[in-house]
Amino acid sequence: MDAFVSAEWVTDRENIAIVDVRDAWEYDSIGHLPGAVNIPFDRFRSDEGEAGKLPPREDWEELLGSAGIDAGTEIVAYDDTQGVFAARFIVTALLLGHDEERLHLLDGDFSAWQRSRPTPTETQNPGATEYESDPDTDTPLVDFETVRKLLPAVEAGDVTLVDTREEWEFAEGHLPGAVQLDWRELVDEQGRGLRPEPELRDLLTDRGITQNHRTLLYCNTARRVSHTYLVLRELGYEDVALYEGSLTEWTDRGGELVEGTPRDR
Repeated sequence: MDAFVSAEWVTDRENIAIVDVRDAWEYDSIGHLPGAVNIPFDRFRSDEGEAGKLPPREDWEELLGSAGIDAGTEIVAYDDTQGVFAARFIVTALLLGHDEERLHLLDGDFSAWQRSRPTPTETQNPGATEYESDPDTDTPLVDFETVRKLLPAVEAGDVTLVDTREEWEFAEGHLPGAVQLDWRELVDEQGRGLRPEPELRDLLTDRGITQNHRTLLYCNTARRVSHTYLVLRELGYEDVALYEGSLTEWTDRGGELVEGTPRDR
């Protein structure tokens, strides 16, 4: 999966939908990538949708169709926060049945693009189309009961459970056996895109997040975990699962929490 694509890739590509997930005022006033349509984060975020956090399928279909996107469209999304909100858009599309090979995140965000490329302010008004999602697609989602049943395998070292939140959040309470990897450790603060691949692989190896075990990701509300999922897929990790409900659902349903700083750090 080419989860991350460069600015050059976007510039050279034709017949793609570029989706800006920033607030409408940023899109209109500050500018956006040429040809980009605006689908703000709060338009596809739901607390009562499918699998806990996904928007209702019919709302999603209407949202994408009104932006001129159909099920066969190749999509690149971006934000101005190093990709974490745009990653949520991409993973939402994946979980609701869009072809994984047609989903990409801009490597680097709006600020990185703006340094050397045009950012027009004209609003894009693509003609509406019909978007039909695939309710039968296989997805990497796991639910509360699945996570609970996997905890013995986590303790045995057969499954790597990864908490993608900040270290202080992890210390206040995390799932048993989890290792901590703040999603921001994967990005370069100055370049605003991913760190070089050798650095990423060294970091993941140091945390015990390897390709020879199943990896299970969670955060608080499934935003940060989306970015980490795309990074692992970019690096060739094949068996990566997402706990969509994350810590919010886990605590609501009485799941066990462990306090303390990350182990082996």
